[in-house]
Amino acid sequence: MKRILVQRELCSGCRACEVACVAHHEGWFGAVTARIRVVKDEPVGLDHPHVCRLCRRAPCIAACPSEALYKDETTGAVLLRPDDCTGCGACVDACPFGVAALHPETGLALICDLCGGDPACVERCATGAIVYDDANVSHPTPHALPLTHHAPHTLYSYGGVILRVDLTTRTIQRHPTEAHLARAFLGGRGLNVKRLWDELPPNTDGLSPENVLVFGVGPLVGTLFPGGARFNVSAMSPQTSILGDSNAGGFFGPELKFAGYDQIIIRGRAEHPLYLWIHDDVVELRDARDLWGRDVWETTAAIRRELGANVQVAAIGPGAENGVRFAGVFTNLNRAAARTGMGAVMGAKNLKAVVVRGSGSFPVADMTHFCEIIGRLDDVIYNHPEYEIRRRLGTTQLIKALDAIGGLPTRHFQRGRFEAADAVSGEAIEALYKVKSKACFACTIPCSRFLVVDDPRFPGLRLEGPEYEPLAGFTARVGNPDLALALKCVDLTNRYGIDSIALSEVIAWAMECHQRGLLSRAEADGLDLAWGNGETILALIHKVAHREGIGDLLADGVRQASRRLGRGSDEIALHGKGLELFQADVRTIKAYGLGNAVSSRGADHLRSEPWFEFSNDPDEGVRRYGMPETAFRLEYKGKGLVVKHFEEMAAVSDATGVCKNTYNNMEVLDWNETAELLRTATGWDITGEEVRRIGERIVNLERLFIAREGITRADDTLPRRFLEEPMPAGSGPSTGSVLELEPMLDEYYRARGWDVETGLPTEKKLEELGLVTIT
Repeated sequence: MKRILVQRELCSGCRACEVACVAHHEGWFGAVTARIRVVKDEPVGLDHPHVCRLCRRAPCIAACPSEALYKDETTGAVLLRPDDCTGCGACVDACPFGVAALHPETGLALICDLCGGDPACVERCATGAIVYDDANVSHPTPHALPLTHHAPHTLYSYGGVILRVDLTTRTIQRHPTEAHLARAFLGGRGLNVKRLWDELPPNTDGLSPENVLVFGVGPLVGTLFPGGARFNVSAMSPQTSILGDSNAGGFFGPELKFAGYDQIIIRGRAEHPLYLWIHDDVVELRDARDLWGRDVWETTAAIRRELGANVQVAAIGPGAENGVRFAGVFTNLNRAAARTGMGAVMGAKNLKAVVVRGSGSFPVADMTHFCEIIGRLDDVIYNHPEYEIRRRLGTTQLIKALDAIGGLPTRHFQRGRFEAADAVSGEAIEALYKVKSKACFACTIPCSRFLVVDDPRFPGLRLEGPEYEPLAGFTARVGNPDLALALKCVDLTNRYGIDSIALSEVIAWAMECHQRGLLSRAEADGLDLAWGNGETILALIHKVAHREGIGDLLADGVRQASRRLGRGSDEIALHGKGLELFQADVRTIKAYGLGNAVSSRGADHLRSEPWFEFSNDPDEGVRRYGMPETAFRLEYKGKGLVVKHFEEMAAVSDATGVCKNTYNNMEVLDWNETAELLRTATGWDITGEEVRRIGERIVNLERLFIAREGITRADDTLPRRFLEEPMPAGSGPSTGSVLELEPMLDEYYRARGWDVETGLPTEKKLEELGLVTIT
């Protein structure tokens, strides 16, 4: 007789099986009523699906006093006679494997019924970790999930509630999510910036109690959309003094949605350290003084010991507590909402963590159609030419790819190729340290990896990841060829709760300052600042996190550090609007260069991700943008059009709460397909053009926000190194290239309908997007 078999070594921990189970049985999205549950132990990388074992003697049936449970003669599954079940819990006590449960609303027994012989969890599993009998499910498609019934709800596909917390007065308020704002900005990043625009006074100090901190999720978070796991956290940035916003995946965002919330808006400053505990309708501020000083891993473990292993924790580490202005917010130990200093905002507010447990659910407008679209989407993903390498290596594939074109940020962008690229590549990680693949919530692309690093210098080193950015930052950018040491740096950065891009930049800047004679060894606390010195790199991470010695200079970010040091060091401080550049040389990828220059949160690739310039397809360039040059990375013509398009895609991605790896980089949905998905999720009569305009609206409102803080065209620039210094010899096909920024800016502003002289949105554009009338 067939049964569900588990191969836990293949489980990525995505929990898509839970969501598919609930959608099949309940007709909405949630996880708490799943008949299959994934047990996770993040520090050791364990993910273990627990499901009914179809015990031969069936102790649950034997224990049932009302004979409500019986075996299906065809499948062998344990079935329930609902009218006979008293909710006594005898089956739960009798189950030797802890898989039986009671429905939290009906009180009836929850036991796997094998979906009548076609288990939805098996159909949904992307890795083959759960199979029915001994079937080899390599590329599954989702079960056609019927719509059964809906819970009462105001907005389809939303949690429905906005939570407001004042840390100063310790007051908590709720109000319904405003339907007209959801329609105009979707959620996540879009609704977050709308809150800041409306409620944050101009020129607010990022570390003051007056700063407003907003956590937000979008309408696709917590659904079966692959990568629909992301949340945004936004405030005035203490690092850049403009819009602060960061984004992370994992499992925190869906849990917030299951608790019933679309946003958390946090004001004020607590008298002493607290953490915010959200368990559905129960919201409390709890004492966190005993957690202060603990790192992210220690904090998460302590909270889970107190509240249970299933809670999701968004925590800060010692970096944020000590006022490191580029400290971030970390979930699931290694998932980092790290850019622009949102952790520093939490630290200044004496808020150690936000902790969530959600036992609720939410409906979509048309579950059957929604899941049909997800099925088509899965086919696109599984057949995509990048699927296999993304599954194996994630973003670390970029080490060798960027090295090949001469775009690695070697020794602080002084060269484009790194002699140790092969030794520190994603392929090397896979061969030496990878134990298993890992995934965010419900994602079919397990692009993360759990690593066990066998190196006597770093006993017990285990971590998830890394992404390309920290890997390149602690190898090529600082000249370090030692892969194990780089992974130790990533681990420390995560535990301290610090942005790896900013941290690797300030270290590389200090090393180049020393190289140029601008910073002495004595001024660096006696550290040898030679390129690639592993002991120095590790020491600087500790010093920055605790603001000790030279770490105090570096902890404010490279712009402030260069201003304090002086001596012309600002010429080699590689940032845009105060935010450190990512790990790729924009002289070799010019649309990315423009995207970094105009980004609303400072130099950043994730506000656009204009991958199209790698396509090398001139015919497609003409079809999309009217210019063949748009398809080539070393050409600059047409890149204003490319960046505009991908900025709007990135805004919709962040506002709906989905991953840019699938939505932007793999382009798995176009505007019309996105609208079709949103129609089935929300019930709105929405078109592809309206979806695109929502992205455009978000981009324009963010531009208004930073303009209110004084940003104009003059600030849409990048360091002289990229604009005037050609790529040096030895940079392969990119040798001699520079970034032609000014003509790209003209083209970009015209494409946006902004004033070319000021770089600001025109009144006509604001009226066109409804930004004058939306309140």
